[in-house]
Amino acid sequence: MSTDVSYSAACTSAQKLFALDIGTRSVVGIILEQHGDTFHVIDILAKEHKERAMVDGQIHNVLFVAQLITEIKEQLEHKHGSFTSVSVAAAGRALKTEQGLATIDIRQQHVLDEEDVHRLELQAVQHAQQALLEKRQQSSSHYYCVGYSVLYYRLDGDEIGSLIDQQGDTAQVEVIATFLPRVVVESLLAALKRAGLEMEALTLEPIAAINVLIPPSMRRLNVALVDIGAGTSDIAITDKDTVVAYGMVPTAGDEITEALSDHYLLDFHVAEQAKRDLSQHDNIILQDILGFDQTFSREEVCTTLQPAVQHLATAIGQEILRLNGQTPPKAVMLIGGGSLTPSITTELAHVLQLPANRVAVRDLKALQNITYADSIPMTPELVTPIGIAIAAKRAPIHYMSITVNERVIRLFEVHDMTVSDALLAANIAADDLYGEQGEPLLITLNGQSLTLPGTRGEPATVHINGQPASMKAIIRQGDSITLHPGQRGHTPTVRVADLLDEARAKVIHFQQREYVLEPTVIINDVPASLETVLQQNDHVAITLVDTIADFLTVTAQQSILEQVQPYMILLDGKPLTIPEFSAQLLLNERRVKANYPLQHGDQLSVTLSAAPTAQMIADYLNIVLEDHIHITFQQQALSLHRTITSFSMNGVRIDTHSAVPSGAVITTVKKESSPWQYQDVFRYSSWQLPTDFKGTFAILRNGERCGFDEPIFGGDTLEIQLQPQTI
Repeated sequence: MSTDVSYSAACTSAQKLFALDIGTRSVVGIILEQHGDTFHVIDILAKEHKERAMVDGQIHNVLFVAQLITEIKEQLEHKHGSFTSVSVAAAGRALKTEQGLATIDIRQQHVLDEEDVHRLELQAVQHAQQALLEKRQQSSSHYYCVGYSVLYYRLDGDEIGSLIDQQGDTAQVEVIATFLPRVVVESLLAALKRAGLEMEALTLEPIAAINVLIPPSMRRLNVALVDIGAGTSDIAITDKDTVVAYGMVPTAGDEITEALSDHYLLDFHVAEQAKRDLSQHDNIILQDILGFDQTFSREEVCTTLQPAVQHLATAIGQEILRLNGQTPPKAVMLIGGGSLTPSITTELAHVLQLPANRVAVRDLKALQNITYADSIPMTPELVTPIGIAIAAKRAPIHYMSITVNERVIRLFEVHDMTVSDALLAANIAADDLYGEQGEPLLITLNGQSLTLPGTRGEPATVHINGQPASMKAIIRQGDSITLHPGQRGHTPTVRVADLLDEARAKVIHFQQREYVLEPTVIINDVPASLETVLQQNDHVAITLVDTIADFLTVTAQQSILEQVQPYMILLDGKPLTIPEFSAQLLLNERRVKANYPLQHGDQLSVTLSAAPTAQMIADYLNIVLEDHIHITFQQQALSLHRTITSFSMNGVRIDTHSAVPSGAVITTVKKESSPWQYQDVFRYSSWQLPTDFKGTFAILRNGERCGFDEPIFGGDTLEIQLQPQTI
């Protein structure tokens, strides 16, 4: 069942403009009058599709759409006279966006100029087009490229602001390009023809909205325009005085309606009306599918919808960031019925990390030089239909016919068309814009195959109507473009010295002696110099002295390499490296390893060290080998000592003074130790009781009586006092 909404105003004798906004859910007809540079909206009529005749902005049933267009045309003609032509727009959601990447080798080029960069951009656009075709398995003739913007320039893998006048090894550009399927235009033409109408002018929906909302003077700003419809949200982005990107997300107002329907058990059209009432009433009466009426506050319903609103805002925000090179725009304008969704501006500002006042809904009041009949509502839903009528008049899109290398090409003129657009439409590969690279030089260097690329070819030249032109030159209807192939590059001229980072001789001072080191060059088993020019398939052997190890080898001092190896032993089955016991290799008085590079003039020396003893290793590892205490016994100084941990080297027990060479296998055995006792002193002292002694004795430690089994400590004074027996 269709829904009719008609708004009428008095007709005047001014020129009337008829435009159609053919959307997924409905078709809107609009009648305007043009008065010089101003427009007056006098009537609008909207009808919903009876069948699912449109899917994502493309006509799927020409007959059904043509029938609805006919109904709108006849009803408006009844009030405003007959119409034979109409302005229409291709839906923004029909646009296809894809990213493309192109890389070139610039080692053989002095600097990059503007023409080189533009050719590289064109190559990236073609890669984007190829990616789009592979996804949809279609021919390149099925799409128009309606614009692209550069996401990144890179030089040798690092992002850079501009490639012009830059030097390096590789240059890279990544673009985001937008394409319009030709079938969208063809199906529009077919539907209009069945309705008895000719296409007076064509525009794109995002361009239509931008033309009335964002005048050219504002397009130098980076602004996003989002048309939130029923099934999709269309996005267009301006920057640097032009529209730089288009996009679409398949999420829009219907998602909010469905959230209402699911939560409150509402029929879809009831939920749709309730969604619209949210912006006008504080309390909303909802009748569920069971026939019960309930009243809810606006705040309660908005809280219920918040997750769906956040999901919608996130989807739109992420697509804006993708289209804008992951950078938030300066501001966002929202139009379309879905822009009235509660808190959508706040949530979108949060996603984009923008101030709340940088995201706003724009309605008809924001349009300049436009007046309206009293019955026309000031709603954001009508911005795009009105924009279509005005944009199609002010900036219509036309076809143009040109020739490229004597082949006729038809272009869809959505902007100032350039030579690049013509070459894209003619399916001329970007690789053809450069002469072939020269034949590479193939050699073998130190047993490894090496390919040295030929020089870049000279770029192709372009002429428009016989006159030299650049890739960015504007083309006009009937122009003849001729592409002359470039010149092939040549095999590179390479000397032996060119293969080396540093070809000069090095002077090294080692152990107070001077050494002069030069590379040795052998070509095809014959000695050669660094200035020898290499030939195809040469076998080149170059011996360089790059590191300390190389130096010691070519000077026949390899034995030092073994001596400066890190000191290492195997301790109880575990490898242990001890730098303190390693020989020191000093380069310019700084400790280094044997693989450290040598430079001209370096001072090199070696400090060798003797193998450490078992005691030195134990001290390094904080292992106690022996326990020592010093006491005084019977007025004699004694040193008591006993083994706590024993070392065995390669299976043989060693003492604390034994040398332990690098690579030794050390095993430790730890003995149990108890505190020293008084009686232990007799193992280290020769004192004995006199054989003829009769009487008693007193055992003293530090002047106090004690027993033989009592503990003693370092520094104690021990004494045994004899008390002879008295007669």
